Amino acid sequence: MTNIIILVIISYLIGAIPFSLLIGKIFYKVDIREHGSGNVGTTNTFRILGKKAGIMVLILDILKGALPVYIAMLMAVDMHIFIPGLISAIGHVYPVFLKFRGGKAVATGSGAVLAYNPIVFIILVSAFLITLKLSKYVSLSSIVAALTFIGVSLLLQDPLIIAFAVILGVVIIIRHISNIKRIMNGTESRITFM
Repeated sequence: MTNIIILVIISYLIGAIPFSLLIGKIFYKVDIREHGSGNVGTTNTFRILGKKAGIMVLILDILKGALPVYIAMLMAVDMHIFIPGLISAIGHVYPVFLKFRGGKAVATGSGAVLAYNPIVFIILVSAFLITLKLSKYVSLSSIVAALTFIGVSLLLQDPLIIAFAVILGVVIIIRHISNIKRIMNGTESRITFM
C-alpha cells in the first residue's frame, strides 16, 4: 500500500512539472502564460517559442505520461499500470506548482497510452494527424483523438481502460470548451504547416 501511495504522489508531481514554462523562462526569457492562449501546453509553445521549443516540450510532456506507467511496470505494484499515467495527466492539467492551472492533458495522456499500448498510441496519433490535415485545428484534432481512445478502449474490453479513457476524454474535452466555442464562431487559430 505504501508503494502505491508513493507512486501516486510521484506520478502527480511528474505530471505537474511545467516544462513549457521552464523552457520559456530559462532559454527564451518568456513567460508563456503571458502570450498567445496563455496555456502552458505544447500548442502554445509552438505558437510563441517556435518549432524547436515546441518539439522539446512535446517530447517532455509525452514522457511525463509514459514514465509513471513504466515505473509502475518496474515496481510491479498491485494496481492497473495505466493509473499512474492518468494521474500524471491530471497533474499536468492541475499542477500544484502553477496554482492548479495547467495544460490540456493531450501530450501527457498520449504518453501514458504509448507506454501502456504502443499500437493504440499509433491509432490515436493517426486520428489526430488526419483530423489536423483536414481541419487545420489542433484543438479539434485533440478532441477526435480523445474520442478515438474511448472507441478503441471498447475494443480492448478492459473495463478499467474504458473508464480511464472516458475520464481522460472528458478532461480533454472540458479543457477545450473555449476552443470549441472559437471553432463555432470562426475565431479559432488554424495551423499553416500542413
